[in-house]
Amino acid sequence: MRRDGADVGWSLVVPLKPLVRAKSRLSAATGEEFRPRLALAFALDTVAAALACADVRDVAVVTDDPLAGERLAALGARIVPDIPARGLNAALAHGADAVRARRPGAAVATLNADLPALRPAELGRVLHSAAQFPRAFLADAADIGTTLLTAASGVELAPAFGGPSRARHLASGAREITVARVASVRRDVDTGEDLRAALALGVGPHTARQALRHPDGAATVDGAAGAAGAPPPELRAYGA
Repeated sequence: MRRDGADVGWSLVVPLKPLVRAKSRLSAATGEEFRPRLALAFALDTVAAALACADVRDVAVVTDDPLAGERLAALGARIVPDIPARGLNAALAHGADAVRARRPGAAVATLNADLPALRPAELGRVLHSAAQFPRAFLADAADIGTTLLTAASGVELAPAFGGPSRARHLASGAREITVARVASVRRDVDTGEDLRAALALGVGPHTARQALRHPDGAATVDGAAGAAGAPPPELRAYGA
């Protein structure tokens, strides 16, 4: 990232599928009707926490979903239509291009939309580490995928997300970020087990509210029976 005062601060690009198709692997745990509401809650908590990070200058969300676009714009995100409509990596490259069309010297980072436990301070530690390299990435909690990919000013993003993207990003020459105490930036949510892990870390208010509204209660996913009077999911503030 440039430190001459011209373009200090990261521009984040967050991709989000139309809610009707988002987080499809969660259906078995949450039910098909509830899944889109959780997907939106994840995105709202992710973007709100990102905007609260001192190292983040702005957030662009690449989505064609009208409801998500309206809600995320209200938080302060810029909404970029998914004009390529050719999948995740094309959407991310398009989002980075849209950012740099307005701010050519921008340092750009992609961030998954399913990080409901995201802490601004932990995101800041990751971005500080990433600023040392032309391209860098953070592996997900399973050490298989990627939750964040960065490109310094003037460097092409070259995203290679999907499946075992950690190995692809390593092979592309991006430096892996190994900074400690950033669990919330690595904890993406694709399955019921992932959701339980995020709730244990402490999620943002949108996800917490949806978890409490689930028919089985906050303490259950993947068909587990929730106990009556179960405590609410751990809640964290965006500034935490």
